Amino acid sequence: MLDPEDRAASGRVAEAEAAARSPREPATLLEESWRDFVWAEVWTRPGLPMRPRLIVAMASAATCGLEENQIDDFVRGALVGGHLSLAELREAALHLAVYAGWGNGGRLDRAVTRVALELDLPPAHVPPICPEPWDAQARNDGGHAAFAKVMTFAPGPPGSPYLQAINNFVFGEMWRRPGLDEASRRWITLVGVCESAAEIPIRSHIHAAMASGNCTGDEMLEFVVQYGTHAGWPKASRINAVVQEMIGKVARGLAWNG
Repeated sequence: MLDPEDRAASGRVAEAEAAARSPREPATLLEESWRDFVWAEVWTRPGLPMRPRLIVAMASAATCGLEENQIDDFVRGALVGGHLSLAELREAALHLAVYAGWGNGGRLDRAVTRVALELDLPPAHVPPICPEPWDAQARNDGGHAAFAKVMTFAPGPPGSPYLQAINNFVFGEMWRRPGLDEASRRWITLVGVCESAAEIPIRSHIHAAMASGNCTGDEMLEFVVQYGTHAGWPKASRINAVVQEMIGKVARGLAWNG
């Protein structure tokens, strides 16, 4: 039998373990807003399935200045909940690198590595980039076809190094990779283009997301709420206006710039 001192020590240990299992009470008003608005209001909305919701969250977290542990939380939720595989998350990091810069793609990729190690997951097997000898014309032709499918309109001629890179890597390689479905790639793209503040990519990609059938207008409106939580309401206000405009154009069969 434990003596009184040992029983007291055992009780303190039990209390500490119980506290560790229980969510910590918010220490500041901002922390309280995470609990009582972001999680209680935004994340309980039914309009967007959990898989795209997590994709938008982790892509936004990596590009909008959230702390590493917050990116890790979204990655962990995706893996533990079975919403995305480790291989899919590796593809997601590459995709984010293209639309938000290799630095932000790296932030997500490192978060995936940290969480995979924490969960003791085996390495993901993903196809290498460009496994066949590089053929510029084949890349150009494949990129043209992929662009037309993804964007729902034909691309222009690759008349500059930038446009050549879009053909041979962005659409000739990345969008054609089988490791992540097109709809998931779409949500990552939307975060990147919305963060860019570039008018043509914002308008054309928002239109294409719906015109391609990758998402509905209602889902796109929910995306704005999810994205705005991390990017800020002024950015989301602009995106909301474009989304509403493009919902109308898609419904009338008009092009994004029609």
